[in-house]
Amino acid sequence: MAVNEKGLTPMMRQFFDMKSKHPEALLLFRCGDFYETYCEDAVEAARVLGITLTRRNNGGSTAVTEMAGFPHHALDTYLPKLIRAGKRVAICDQLEDPKKKREQIKGKKGLSEMDKMVKRGITELVTPGVAMGDNVLNYKENNFLAAVHFGKGACGVSFLDISTGEFLTGEGTYDYVEKLLGNFQPKEVLYDRARKQDFERYFGTRFCTFELDDWVFTDQSARQKLLKHFGTKSLKGFGVDHLKNGVIASGAIMQYLELTQHTHIGHITALARIEEDKFVRLDKFTARSLELLQPMQEDGLSLLDVIDRTVTPMGSRLLRRWMVFPLKDVRPINERLDIVDYFFKKPDFRACVDEEFHRMGDLERIISKVAVGRVSPREVVQLKNALTAIRPVKMACLSAGNEALKRVGEQLSLCESLRDRIDKEIQPDPPQLLNKGDVIADNYSPELDELRSISRHGKDYLLEIQQREIEKTGITSLKVGFNNVFGYYLEVRNTFKDKVPEEWVRKQTLAQAERYITQELKEYEEKILGADEKIIMLETKLFNELILAMQEFIPQIQIDANLVAHLDCLLSFAKTSEEHRYVRPTIDESEVLDIKQGRHAVIETQLPIGEQYVPNDVYLDTVKQQVMMITGPNMAGKSALLRQTALIVLLAQVGCFVPAESARIGLVDKIFTRVGASDNISLGESTFMVEMTEASNILNNVSGRSLVLFDELGRGTSTYDGISIAWAIVEYLHEHPKARARTLFATHYHELNEMEKNFPRIKNYNVSVKELNGKVIFLRKLERGGSEHSFGIHVAEIAGMPRSIVKRANVILKQLEADNSGVGAAGKARVKHLDESREGMQLSFFQLDDPVLEQIRDEILGLDINNLTPMEALNKLNDIKKIVGGGKE
Repeated sequence: MAVNEKGLTPMMRQFFDMKSKHPEALLLFRCGDFYETYCEDAVEAARVLGITLTRRNNGGSTAVTEMAGFPHHALDTYLPKLIRAGKRVAICDQLEDPKKKREQIKGKKGLSEMDKMVKRGITELVTPGVAMGDNVLNYKENNFLAAVHFGKGACGVSFLDISTGEFLTGEGTYDYVEKLLGNFQPKEVLYDRARKQDFERYFGTRFCTFELDDWVFTDQSARQKLLKHFGTKSLKGFGVDHLKNGVIASGAIMQYLELTQHTHIGHITALARIEEDKFVRLDKFTARSLELLQPMQEDGLSLLDVIDRTVTPMGSRLLRRWMVFPLKDVRPINERLDIVDYFFKKPDFRACVDEEFHRMGDLERIISKVAVGRVSPREVVQLKNALTAIRPVKMACLSAGNEALKRVGEQLSLCESLRDRIDKEIQPDPPQLLNKGDVIADNYSPELDELRSISRHGKDYLLEIQQREIEKTGITSLKVGFNNVFGYYLEVRNTFKDKVPEEWVRKQTLAQAERYITQELKEYEEKILGADEKIIMLETKLFNELILAMQEFIPQIQIDANLVAHLDCLLSFAKTSEEHRYVRPTIDESEVLDIKQGRHAVIETQLPIGEQYVPNDVYLDTVKQQVMMITGPNMAGKSALLRQTALIVLLAQVGCFVPAESARIGLVDKIFTRVGASDNISLGESTFMVEMTEASNILNNVSGRSLVLFDELGRGTSTYDGISIAWAIVEYLHEHPKARARTLFATHYHELNEMEKNFPRIKNYNVSVKELNGKVIFLRKLERGGSEHSFGIHVAEIAGMPRSIVKRANVILKQLEADNSGVGAAGKARVKHLDESREGMQLSFFQLDDPVLEQIRDEILGLDINNLTPMEALNKLNDIKKIVGGGKE
């Protein structure tokens, strides 16, 4: 290639021109049969994709450019990897056929090198938040793009899943917006680049983000974009007009779709308000500590893993949402429970719905692809199959003995005219790609049928030519072939070369054969190839006409997809409840929480074969037993008891049956947990600081209808600080008129058992253990009354602690217990007494309190003097020297 004045080849000039349009994106530049990346993009692509990084001369004598590429047909393999790595990818395709381009410029003079180049353009900008391809998306999760607007009075937030058309908005405190971001888990978040520090301060750095200019986040710009898209004069019809900050965030999303060239968005038909007052508030620590969506351990299970028996992708996505948005209104909860109950009692109805749902496919995402014009022929047939499957579901619901199901039946739309049209126009088993041909059904278009006849029978005619020429020439190995260079040809093996007629024109010589063309072949080739080309053009035209007609059905099919998703979630609850022996809970407006023989939904599925989960009763109200103070050793099951109570309440208010013998759930408005260590510890905050921050969040937001779970509060500070703070928090929850929340408080501070004497609604319980021959057996049963022992030393022994340490710990424990067994203030005297007694001890190897000297003693006592060599003795002396010197030589 010639070099331009800047020392760049025309192709590299074209690359840099495209790159300048989206400098922040990694540019995939189509070059022949490859997608190539250059410069910094190549370095990054090679790192993320694990492909080879090479260098190429870009035209100058010394200018060298990094390059990495992959075959164009491997785009579906490599693009998802880039998107999942958080990259923005601009796809630059060839807009002209190189072969036709060469024919166009053939013989033309005075053309510049740039004029001779194949035209290229960016056909798509794919980012983590606006991905549409099945290869990038996870069918079990929504793919949300979020935008955050920092308003004056509140923070606005908006979420859009372009793959389903769901568009939501809300506004509130930074804490509320952080909670929503945690629940929706967007793949990409937009914000004003001037507010970067604010974004990272309030929401951290865990999100994949993109910064936009400040003018995007203005009321005028946002409303203009939204009103233009929805074709309305105001946003009042969507119920979001008053959410000024939420509307601005929503407008920013619309602006971003324009920026990323996503302009076919007819499936985004509404902007809905996130109605926080309808759902139980789960603080940001709760979803994580209860392991609702993801387990904390890699090989663990989440609650979602246990209860998800959905069969449709949209059901799976909706169930994920339900898990973090439990209801707090008795009527809709009972409506869900009624349907689950109906699935239980009517196995025929359940079997019918289940069978049809297995034929449904991803109705929601297919209709979204129709809107953006990216639906494949195979997906169109799947849409027809889904509409066919809806009919028996609709009939079954209409005849069901349940009012809610009848309403579902009435709302389901069969879209029969569309279904019939697809059946008539599209082949029953079409290819995935339109350009593969044979998409439109036979006998639909007379013109297409005629062209197909020429194409199909033309190939038969070629076989006739082959047979005729064999008979005429006697060349028995003669065969008709085709290639892209010179079309159809006759191939003759070298052994028959002397029998070739003079009028045949030789076009190619191979090692073992020669290839020829004839006038007759060329004429028929034009007819056949012309027909094939016309077939593809006509099929494309007819298919696109069908897609255009399908777009009118988007609203009805979106409603169908939503109704199917709801039913699928409730069917999933019925399957799970049957499999794991769950019962229907009683939901009411009381403040009573009465669980009989409750179990932990996740732990019971992970127990070894033959081992049964030990169930427990939990009773809480705001009159007799508001706070259950639970003591007991570590590993006895206190944490599991707390978590299972929260999970039972949550499952009940989601509309699922629960793992218990019976459960009465007085509606809970908020669930707060302070369970286990937080991620913030890794960010440099102390354990105690994290504990206090989370506890403050609870106390500042708690109400009389809340459920509060505290597990081992105060571990991160000294014993007496911990006891004092824990005491004060429980006292506040008991005494403050607005904070009388039902509370489970697990603690290893036995001193807190004293609270029962002074506070009427605090009751002591312990998770029982049994001591047998110096060994501890964990019974995991909740019993009335406080626990007197912690059995921490036994736990240390089970964990494999060195025996000398376990032995010494027992000695100290016995001394502590002998000195003083009081609680509260007496505990200080106990520790003080221990300190004083240490000072008075005789400093001998057989009666000391210094752990270093204890270790030396154990080393010496463990020696076998009679069999010790001088060298071993010296080595042992050196070991003891290391102990005294703290490990130093």
